[in-house]
Amino acid sequence: MHKKRGYHHGNLRQALVDAALDLIREKGPTGFTLSEAAKSAGVTPAAVYRHFEGREDLIAEAARQGYAIFADVIQNAYDKGQPSALAAFEATGRAYLAFARKYPGHYIAMFESGLSVNRSPELAAAARRAWDVLEKSADDLSQHIPPDKRPPASMFSAHIWALSHGVVELFARNSPGTQSPFPPEELLESGIGVYLRGLGLIPPDGS
Repeated sequence: MHKKRGYHHGNLRQALVDAALDLIREKGPTGFTLSEAAKSAGVTPAAVYRHFEGREDLIAEAARQGYAIFADVIQNAYDKGQPSALAAFEATGRAYLAFARKYPGHYIAMFESGLSVNRSPELAAAARRAWDVLEKSADDLSQHIPPDKRPPASMFSAHIWALSHGVVELFARNSPGTQSPFPPEELLESGIGVYLRGLGLIPPDGS
């Protein structure tokens, strides 16, 4: 269906983002052209430039929208874990993996496109909102650690983000040669458990 009219009532921009997300999932962030995105959205290539300066600009908008969704997913996980700081923290880790599975196009645009989150203030703000939820969750939990053994919340959350991201990239994104005998969910859960035991936040037996 032709969508040129979308330009007049604001839908074309989103149609182009949706087309880009499909192409990102299918071909990767550098495997398509703006012309292909335009064709998929049912518009002329010239129409794309009314909204985006180039392919990277289009991918950046997909990433911004992804971070907005991601922040909502992480916030929802945090809220569901309340009032337990431990449950909230563990839930945010699981939500990372769930997001990557449910929104692969957004995830790729956010983390595998090579674009900096500082490309625009809007993208940076969206990324910061997601990070803030993770830091808040880590800060809540760190209050249960004696001050002399307490890592900064920003370090705490960075460790879990890195662990979650590593599990997703290596074992949940079908990377060649990185098959694991364990499901990604189990790897992440056990990894977080080891980390939290090391900080004394859960007993050695995990009970």
